[in-house]
Amino acid sequence: MDRPANRSFHAAAIAFGISAPLGIRRAEEPPRKRSPGLPSALLGILTPPPYGPAMAASTLSRRRLLQLAALSGLSLLAGCRQSRSPLLVSRGEFPSLWAARLPRDWSQQLAEDPEALLQSLRTAAGSRTALLQLWDGWASSLPASRWQPFQAGDLPSGLIAQAAPVSRLFAPEGSPTLAFPWAIDPWVLLLRDRPDLARRASEGWNLLLDPSLQGRLVLPSSPRLSISLMDADPQRLRQLRRAALASDERHGLNLLLAGEAEALVLPRRRAVPLLRRDPRLAVVLPRQGAPLGWNLLLRPAGVGVQPPRAWLAELQSAPLLPRLLAAGWVPPLARERLEAAAASLPAEQRALLLPPQDLLERCWSLPPLDARERDRLQALWDDASP
Repeated sequence: MDRPANRSFHAAAIAFGISAPLGIRRAEEPPRKRSPGLPSALLGILTPPPYGPAMAASTLSRRRLLQLAALSGLSLLAGCRQSRSPLLVSRGEFPSLWAARLPRDWSQQLAEDPEALLQSLRTAAGSRTALLQLWDGWASSLPASRWQPFQAGDLPSGLIAQAAPVSRLFAPEGSPTLAFPWAIDPWVLLLRDRPDLARRASEGWNLLLDPSLQGRLVLPSSPRLSISLMDADPQRLRQLRRAALASDERHGLNLLLAGEAEALVLPRRRAVPLLRRDPRLAVVLPRQGAPLGWNLLLRPAGVGVQPPRAWLAELQSAPLLPRLLAAGWVPPLARERLEAAAASLPAEQRALLLPPQDLLERCWSLPPLDARERDRLQALWDDASP
């Protein structure tokens, strides 16, 4: 069934690692295999016993008194949690080891994905959110009035120059700092049982067009990313779309690990833990550079809670920084600081997390598109339909 006829890129087209945008018609593409999503987490609910209102204190046993005391404690704890300042994050998109170090008057709240996260802000509970995590595509697609600026001294210093435009959500220089870009994540090519292609890493993103990957390739869900990988070349883009088994980097990982796909374009961080467990896998970060995703922290407008400065500063040093790097999260800090923190990691992982400086400088961010550019890319995508 065709998508709605709206020809503009949906905001999700710019986002990092999300489902395909509305406005990009998919009917012309070959059927895609989708893997079932993970089941929702089960929530444990404590239901107190139905103590009657007429129960006399003299009839309470010691065990019942202890039970009542425990329930009172849980109620008090729940009230304390409600009074804490919420940090709202998408599941799997924020390091639990950092969230565990939040100050006592803060608490982490989980949303299933960025869309659910933004929807929750409209609820009474969500309106209390003091900090939230979003990727730059989601954040920059919303009006700047949704966010309140960070003040001088709120954020750690020492971020690399590439982070400056992102902190302004790509607004002109001199605009307020609306975001804290705490992690940088280039897109990479993950290969399964293809050492021949890994040895040809110097060919970069042209590896995606190798005839042997026909029907064995999983592309990003965002058309804009696929267009960017092919330098907006119509012929190469058409060839790329014909080769794709699916366009879904999240569930496409299941296709790769099951052997139905041999190549997958995905964010680097998701590849790091897999490399440690599966020797069949190899990662290519092309020398010509790659699109960048930026993981952000933002302050919703209208919330008066000040950011936890000491907690934010922990990102820059041990013991937190080495553990973040080991898990694949890379803050955009000076190379010397990252190298010292990554010294104990295996050489292969260090090379992936800390590529040569000139390679990193050839990577590019994806700022918001104006209407004219959206229309141009939409037409390019449609014309490249297989």
